Amino acid sequence: MFGVIEGTGFEVIEPEFEACFVGHARVERLWTGARWSEGPVWFAAGQYLLWSDIPNNRILRYDDTDGSVSTFRQPSNNSNGHTVDREGRLVSCEHLTRRVTRTGHDGRVTVIADAHEGRRLNSPNDVVVHSDGSIWFTDPSYGILMDYEGARAPSEIGACHVYRVDPSGGISVVADDYVKPNGLAFSPDESQLFIADTGITHDPDGPRHIRRHKVGADGTLSGGEVFATCTEGLFDGFRLDTEGRIWTSAADGVHCLDPQGNLIGKVRIPELVANVCFGGPKLNRLFIAGTTSLYSVFLNVNGVSPV
Repeated sequence: MFGVIEGTGFEVIEPEFEACFVGHARVERLWTGARWSEGPVWFAAGQYLLWSDIPNNRILRYDDTDGSVSTFRQPSNNSNGHTVDREGRLVSCEHLTRRVTRTGHDGRVTVIADAHEGRRLNSPNDVVVHSDGSIWFTDPSYGILMDYEGARAPSEIGACHVYRVDPSGGISVVADDYVKPNGLAFSPDESQLFIADTGITHDPDGPRHIRRHKVGADGTLSGGEVFATCTEGLFDGFRLDTEGRIWTSAADGVHCLDPQGNLIGKVRIPELVANVCFGGPKLNRLFIAGTTSLYSVFLNVNGVSPV
């Protein structure tokens, strides 16, 4: 069966995509009322999801035990991407304060990174944690280009890089050849790092692709070839399943790429999608941050655990 399966949200482009979803599963809209949803992250212990509503300067909380949505933090410093560290703590990218922070189990917020070589970061966008405890994040300029998602300001660094914070707190540039580095995620075995470049947002000839790097034992990156180019809008945030497929945001929903970068199917969403994450007790539920709404769909795949 090829094409959109009526009433489900699934579009089959290649036959192998049919094995990725449950035939009777449907896309569900769980909540609406945001201005620009981003950065969903699942907390297994509490059975809840956090995500950002950047222009409204808040982090929202979806409780999977009763379906309720509440405000987790406001103001949130125009937070964007989030992840969970190896101890189950929230790690967040903040546009307004131009920093990456950690929220402890006691609620205290500590700064992980806010500058490099004495110059303030631009506006950290998305973040992942490696099993060795290092923290990797992208730093495009979206939060300092306008007041809608942060505060207009000049770039002190003068470029947009990808950074690594080692377990001792040292920060280094791991990729300096991106126009607007955005979403990022490790392969299941952490041997590769995938990074999206959304430079097309400010240059009609700019990149709208995901690149693939090899991760060295010393925390350096090599390679960096284009893995896939977006066919609808641009790739923003994404996550991998345990078989190495990438589930990535796009203008028409979520695109599923096989481990070779081929588009094999889509989850159609009726608004622009910014980011996704896997959640639920078995990590077989894809949570989708649409522009104004939070969606989810159960799949026949399992996401890579962030911890």
